[in-house]
Amino acid sequence: MMNALKNAFAIPELRRRIIFTLLMLLVYRIGCHVPTPGIDGQVLSQFFAGTEGTLLGLVSAFTGGALAQMTVFALGIMPYISASIIMQLLTVVFEPVERLAKEGEQGRKKITQYTRYGTILLSIVQSAGISVGLQSMTGPAGEPVVANPGLPFIVLTVITLTAGTAFIMWIGEQITERGIGNGISLIIYAGIVAGAPSAVVNTIRLVKTGAMSPIVVVALCVMMAVVTAAIIFMERAQRRVPIHHAKRVVGMKQMGGQASHLPLKINMSGVIPPIFASSIIMFPQTIASMMPENETVAMMATWMSPGHWAYTVFYVALIVFFCYFYTAVTFNPVDVAENVKRQGGYVPGIRPGKETADYLDKVLTRLTFAGAIYISAVCVLPTFLIGQFNVPFFFGGTSLLIVVGVGLDTASQIEAHLISRSYEGFMKGATIRGRRG
Repeated sequence: MMNALKNAFAIPELRRRIIFTLLMLLVYRIGCHVPTPGIDGQVLSQFFAGTEGTLLGLVSAFTGGALAQMTVFALGIMPYISASIIMQLLTVVFEPVERLAKEGEQGRKKITQYTRYGTILLSIVQSAGISVGLQSMTGPAGEPVVANPGLPFIVLTVITLTAGTAFIMWIGEQITERGIGNGISLIIYAGIVAGAPSAVVNTIRLVKTGAMSPIVVVALCVMMAVVTAAIIFMERAQRRVPIHHAKRVVGMKQMGGQASHLPLKINMSGVIPPIFASSIIMFPQTIASMMPENETVAMMATWMSPGHWAYTVFYVALIVFFCYFYTAVTFNPVDVAENVKRQGGYVPGIRPGKETADYLDKVLTRLTFAGAIYISAVCVLPTFLIGQFNVPFFFGGTSLLIVVGVGLDTASQIEAHLISRSYEGFMKGATIRGRRG
């Protein structure tokens, strides 16, 4: 591992990309500590102290604590993710956007531009809702979170939070273009990892005070290790569809005749489904938190809280939907079958063309179902832990899935750079298979 890291920094281009990525993440983490004007941070911290183990606790973890401190990056990257969801849905149901998606690089640039506009619009709406909700929040003793509520505070908060989200979006795009790995995923990764040291310190403190049993801590560590190993295994698992190539004569040479395979991952969509599902499921809870006096809204808040059966069912349904949806967007069996046919290949026992496409679609449907069940099982683990063991922090399979998945993706990209320049990768005698998402 140390030799691999040394080799990584020995390549000028890769060294520049890694350093650029780290600097951009450092800028992001600094911004997570710049407070929004007009808010009493101490009172707000006391309010969020009671949200551990709830949806707000999860969202705060995704933003690296920026939401709990109400900094300029409080909205995080979630508005961008929501805008991306909307645009990808439109590529399926709205013909003009579908045509743009098929226009190649220029079409993708146009969709990216619309996604940015959508991000700003969603940020304005969410920040306006948050600013209104902040004015009604109070601490344990009844002290207000906002000292001077009113229209000027709302306008200032909307501008601040929207600008913060736009800046995060720019950081993510710069990392993707000039750094290493997927910028948006790395920002979420950095936010989750940033909360790990404080979680460890709090756990030690709880054990010392007797609020948490050492046996529970040991059980949690073992379970985290098991879940991490299971995630790595499932993320690298794949179904290899055999492809045979017919022999043909090209000039004076005989080409083809060899056998290969088409790798289909069990989890084709990567970490996208839980991220998309989390960004959608937070809307009812956010609205409910702004209208606590309304009985209907309060009931909605109860239903959409982690631990309630309605929340679990809705969350799992969203994950399964986005597993199938994202896989359908990123993998087209018809195009793959046509490419195999043009290269003179075929699946043994399956006719080239439409029958091959139907066969690939059937295999992919089954794999996606298995992948959706696996992701759902990992992501609902926090609910079980919080309910059964009274875990005082939001330990979660969702966070582990994102951390491990993004880590594997980034490591595979670094390894690809190393191997392309005849250096050994991170693992001797093996390679880290790439992943999607």
